[in-house]
Amino acid sequence: MLSHRDENTQRIAALDEQAEALKLKPGLGLADARARYPSIDVVEGEPEADRRLLEALADWCDRYTPLVAIDGKDGLLLDITGCAHLFRGEEVLREDILLRLSDQGFDARPGLASTPGAAWAAARMGLPPVAAGEEATALANLPLAALRIDPATRISLESVGLRTIGSILAAPRAPLVRRFGAELILRLDQALGRVEEAITPRLPVASLSAERHFPEPISRTEDVERLVPMLAASLKEDLERRGEGARRLQLALFRVDSAVSRISVGTSRPVREPNLISRLFRERFAVLGNTIDAGYGFDLARLAVLSTAQFEDTQTDLAGSATDLAEDLALFADRIRARLGEHALTRPVLRESHIPEEAFYNLAFAEAASPKTIEMEERPPERFTPSERPIRLFTPAEPIEVTAVEVPEGPPLRFGWRRAVHHVIYSEGPERIAPEWWRDSKAAPIRDYFRIEDEQGRRYWLFREGLYGASEISPRWFMQGLFA
Repeated sequence: MLSHRDENTQRIAALDEQAEALKLKPGLGLADARARYPSIDVVEGEPEADRRLLEALADWCDRYTPLVAIDGKDGLLLDITGCAHLFRGEEVLREDILLRLSDQGFDARPGLASTPGAAWAAARMGLPPVAAGEEATALANLPLAALRIDPATRISLESVGLRTIGSILAAPRAPLVRRFGAELILRLDQALGRVEEAITPRLPVASLSAERHFPEPISRTEDVERLVPMLAASLKEDLERRGEGARRLQLALFRVDSAVSRISVGTSRPVREPNLISRLFRERFAVLGNTIDAGYGFDLARLAVLSTAQFEDTQTDLAGSATDLAEDLALFADRIRARLGEHALTRPVLRESHIPEEAFYNLAFAEAASPKTIEMEERPPERFTPSERPIRLFTPAEPIEVTAVEVPEGPPLRFGWRRAVHHVIYSEGPERIAPEWWRDSKAAPIRDYFRIEDEQGRRYWLFREGLYGASEISPRWFMQGLFA
């Protein structure tokens, strides 16, 4: 038996079969339960652990339908519309779920109906499958708790003699709404199928997917890798028919003990060739290595397309080979990202700002709109020649210690940076860079930049932030970048 704290009282949260046989109920105070049965064994509940377990079961139930929602603290709601025929009917699917969950040690109580409300009531009240159109007959003798209404509303209804769903069905609706609210009628109509009730799946529904069931579980990574091109070939025809390519794919591996491993890859350009998809997943498997725990083996693998984009056919030469170098670059970038992560490869994008470190930002390679966009955005600005800007820019700039300045507005004669002292033998500047006029001058003061060369021929780009005598705060010096 599990307990939980409700305000200042320890109450029963869940019961096993032996505790149920003693006529104990959830919500009963633990002190009252111990007064009746001093020898009962009580364990403190862990709501977070229970939640994680329920989420893991919801992931595992994705093998039956992509529309799986978590219902409260102890329930799952599966929309099997259009999926039952894959398991030879609803009854066979229901028995398969029960058998598998029983093998894993779970005591599941299923409910099967044409509406979520009726299925909820059937599961919690122990009803057999409810056929479409027979909801009113099946639910008529059930208590009001089967309608999922507020406990206060249920108590009010019972106080006036309305204790079953059938009594609500026979009563006039207008007085019920005026006295008990519209939620009562809404829940009733949802259970009867008069008002459609949509469920919110826990995971996004893939636009396309292909799966393979195994008569015997597999556990080797090599076997999983060989499955990827087969599943991708099944998706290619659908992608071609829709004129689309995959931008993000996910491989879900379902273990026999309810655990699910999900492996995702992204692409810079839409793809649908099985060999390309297989190469990306091969890179991902190389990184994951032995971190994929097969347990007692996988009995189902599913390759899903999570996002798509319009696919543009590539022009080929007379030999039939593609000549698009941008496509090769995109494939190379995808392989790097598959190994090192989604944000391992970025590209700089220019933006309007006078401050050097704010004149660009890094964008993930996969977010590029097209190869033409990359080409235009990577052009250097026309207002600067390549020799005026360093090849390496420090972001943010690194502070330096200036020990001597020839004149207040001039370059330093000697500076310390990274535990080394550098003597200046040549300098150019200053080049004054002021922030945008609408910005706060205290937050972004004026900068004077100098191109510096030390005694060993190394060239630096330094700047002084602030002006001498302009305020009580002395100007500061920073290292902005390195020239070739």
